Order: sequence, then C-alpha cells, then structure tokens
Amino acid sequence: MRKITISGFWLFLLLLSACNQRANTYFEKKLTYPNILTSDQKVKLAAYVVPTQQQYEWQQLELTAFIHFGINTFTGREWGDGSESPALFNPTDFDADQWVSSLQEAGFKMIILTAKHHDGFCLWPTRTTTHSVASSPWRNGQGDVVRAVKEACDRHEMKFGLYLSPWDRNAESYGNSPQYNALFVEQLTELLTNYGEVHEVWFDGANGEGPSGKVQEYDWTRFYHVIDSLQPNAVKAIMGDDVRWVGNENGLGRETEWSVTPLQPSISEATLIENKKLEISPTADDLGSRDLIERSQSIYWYPSEVDVSIRPGWFYHPEEDHQVKSLASLVDIYFQSVGMNSVLLLNIPPDTRGRLHEADVERLRQFGSYIEKTFDNEKLIDGDIPWRARSGASREYNVIPDQTINTVMLQEDIRKGQRVEKFIVEGFINNQWVQLTEGTTIGYKRLLRFGNASPSKLRVTINDTRDIGNIKKVGAYFAAALEADIKEDQLTDK
Repeated sequence: MRKITISGFWLFLLLLSACNQRANTYFEKKLTYPNILTSDQKVKLAAYVVPTQQQYEWQQLELTAFIHFGINTFTGREWGDGSESPALFNPTDFDADQWVSSLQEAGFKMIILTAKHHDGFCLWPTRTTTHSVASSPWRNGQGDVVRAVKEACDRHEMKFGLYLSPWDRNAESYGNSPQYNALFVEQLTELLTNYGEVHEVWFDGANGEGPSGKVQEYDWTRFYHVIDSLQPNAVKAIMGDDVRWVGNENGLGRETEWSVTPLQPSISEATLIENKKLEISPTADDLGSRDLIERSQSIYWYPSEVDVSIRPGWFYHPEEDHQVKSLASLVDIYFQSVGMNSVLLLNIPPDTRGRLHEADVERLRQFGSYIEKTFDNEKLIDGDIPWRARSGASREYNVIPDQTINTVMLQEDIRKGQRVEKFIVEGFINNQWVQLTEGTTIGYKRLLRFGNASPSKLRVTINDTRDIGNIKKVGAYFAAALEADIKEDQLTDK
C-alpha cells in the first residue's frame, strides 16, 4: 500500500489512473483535485484519502479525558478575567495518581490537561509570566501540576495531552500580535520540551480581548511548526489540522459523520474564504456529502472529537456535586460519539482538594463497567473476518445460539479510507429476515441500538459505497437496559 504526496501533472495522471482502476495508492491527510476531474471521479478519489499514523492511533483511543483545573477551580468561575491572584490556587490534597487511576479503570486512554485557560494562569512554573503556580502558596511555590500529571500518566501508562489557550486575559502583550505570539511560542516550547512525550495539543478557538482591549491575530503556522518540530507524533486538535471539533458541547455526534471532508481549520483568510464558499463550518450538519465533495477543490482526513463535561460546568463547582450526568446519559453519549465515528473527550474536573470528586469517580466506575460488560461479550461467531464489500453486497453472520442482542457494531479499515454511505442490518427470526436497523456512514466505528431480538443469523447489506468498502469487523452485543431506556418487546427466533 503506497501513501504519497505529489502535485502537478504527475498528480493528474495518478488521479486519472486511480479513477479508472483498482489502485493501492492512498492520499495521506489531504488531496487537492485538478480542475479537469468529473464529479464522480472526485467522489471516488475521496475514498482513497486516509489518516496519518498519528491520526489513526488517536482514533483507536476512543475514550479520552479532559481535565479542567486551574484558578477557576478556586473562584467558582468558568472563564476568569486574568485579574485573579495566584494566591487563590492552593489545592489541599492534590493527587494526580487518583485522577489517572480512576480514569484508567473506566477505560480512558489519554488525559488532556488545561495547562493554561483563558485567564492566563499557568499550571507550570513558566518563565514567561508570574501568573502561575510558582506564585501560589501550593507546595510553597515549588509545585508543577503539568509535571505531576505527566509523571502520573507515565506511571500508569496513560497517554498525555495538553490544552493551551491562545486567548490570554492576563498577558499585557495580548493584542500586540508579534509580541504575544512570541510569548505564546515560548510557553508552547516549554511545555513540549520539558515534559516528555505529548500525544495531543488542543487549541481552543475562543478569541476575545486581552488587557489592552485588543484582539490578537494568532500565528497558527508558527504554532504548528513548533509542535511538528518538538512533538512530531502529537495530533493538533480543534484549531489544529489533525482533529476537528464535532460542533457542539453536548456529546452529540452526527448520524452521518465523514472523516473525509472539505472543511479546513479556520486559521487563515484563505481557509475562511474556502469554508464560506462551501457554506460549511464545524457546526454544519453536512461535512462530507457527495454534493460538497463535487464542489470542493481539496479534501482532508479531519476526524471528529466530541467534547462534553460530566457536570454542567467545565470547572469544578460544589453546587454541582448532585448534577453529575447519569449512567444512562453517559452511555448515550458513548453511542453518540465513539459509536458515530468520533473520539469522546469527557471532561472530569478536579475539586479544590486537587482530587476527582467521589460522585464523579463512582459514575466513571459504573460507566467503565457497563461498557466493558457490554462489549466484552461478543454474540457473533464469525464477525472478525474482513470483507471487501461492493455496493449491494451482503454477508451473513452466525449468532451464538440462544442469545439476545440489541446492539450492532460495524467497523471499516480506515487505513484504506472511509467509503460506506448506507447499510442495513437484518436478523433471521422465525424463518424470515427482519430489518433490525440501518445507517449511513460507518468509518472507524458505528454502533446502533434496537429492540431486543434473538436471531440465529445477522445479515449486513452495504447498499451504497464510494468504492469497495473494507469492512474490518461486525459485532453484536446485548446492552442492559438503564433507567432512562424505553423498554421494547423482545423478538425471539423459535
């Protein structure tokens, strides 16, 4: 399998060849179309855009955790204004190992820490400002939250990522674009140099006024270069070009979620113009349809990350201790994120002690147990056999005898692109095929729930695909009913 980057006349010849034969040529992360291609050729070539190795490994994580912790934890605010005294930051029982172990036991594979939020307070002893832990009473000014969390992640073999807010409401240079960009690059360099391997760098899109009353113009190209130079294996998220925001903070993915999309991160006038011309943004319902691809000049492998908090707020507030999301809500979010070709980034905010609150930890434990119990109990006998599926093709799978199911999983081998546009799943019940569910895109993983059924076989039909679909796995499971679930009649194959 070849992955290439090429341009000009030779690209045109290669594209034309790929459109007219079964090619093993793939286009990693980005493809720019020659103007001469037809609409059908453009759609077909979209099937050959694939993730980078970093993007593929990121997608496999499935469950990642956001940790919002900082000066806001001690002021009760969500967005600080930068005037807060560092003396307020003083966790009484800080325990990064408790964070990591609680999350790991629940199945999470990476932690992303808010090293600096919009208030500008830095959780590491930076040389760029006194607005940091070094000016706090915590550990007599000798503490370093970033280091403590990174070392805990290393001890537990958990991946580590960093959120660094470009918006800084404390920095005097904010609004003086060259001066502040230099400060931000210095902060980014400190974080990516002094703490070992970083797997994800998360840039928020919030951009307001600083102390000067001016809005900053960020040098995204320069920021990207720093990351690529210092942490080449890290993915750049949200305002980065490796991972995109799903478009809401409610834990909701799209029913049709394409990782191949014409959408670009809005980091320059050129990308803003192109996105506007196509009438797309991270919040749009349609990010990858045939119509969009036909009208686009370039397409990208740009997968979705779903961020949502386990509580109403992103930072800890004691009055929300009884408002932790229910298990049923978290399971719904899992199906609507991981189950819709996305990675879930669930926020769990530490409290003023510097610990995850007991209510959050208990809910995480319940969530991890539910997911493990559901998906470790495979009901299909032969769902792991790879399948190259043309449009209209069907394949039957044997269900373990006398098993009840209400959930199916389909996966494409996204290393060969995302291709399936529509599929149905049927069960053989009482000597006839009964439709159980249907869907559009699959991508890395698609999960669908339906009423309890006890079929002897499943049949999957790939109705439409942009080229031969590479089905990696089909699975069937029983997901136990939760309080918020609507009970449905059970179908039995007798």
